Amino acid sequence: MGYGLYVAQKGGKHPDVRPLKGFRGAGVLEIIERHDGDTYRAVYTVKLADAVYVLHAFQKKSKRRMATPKPDLDLIKDRFRQAEVHWKDWTKRGKPREG
Repeated sequence: MGYGLYVAQKGGKHPDVRPLKGFRGAGVLEIIERHDGDTYRAVYTVKLADAVYVLHAFQKKSKRRMATPKPDLDLIKDRFRQAEVHWKDWTKRGKPREG
């Protein structure tokens, strides 16, 4: 997952990344990793220019359903709104220079 986020920071898209359903056009993506029979997800957004915000990371518990559980989706939506507020404040103050 770390490498997938690194690729996102560099402007690319890792092959294990897909759009998260329910966020049409919002630029919310998920990385799916499998390890020892378990599935893990990291959800992030690249919609906000010059930033990658990780919104949630969790272990997928349900083996039968493919959909992301509603409590996780609600948390992701809330964190996305928080990221938008943070990003607006950050860009208003002036972004730090890379160095």
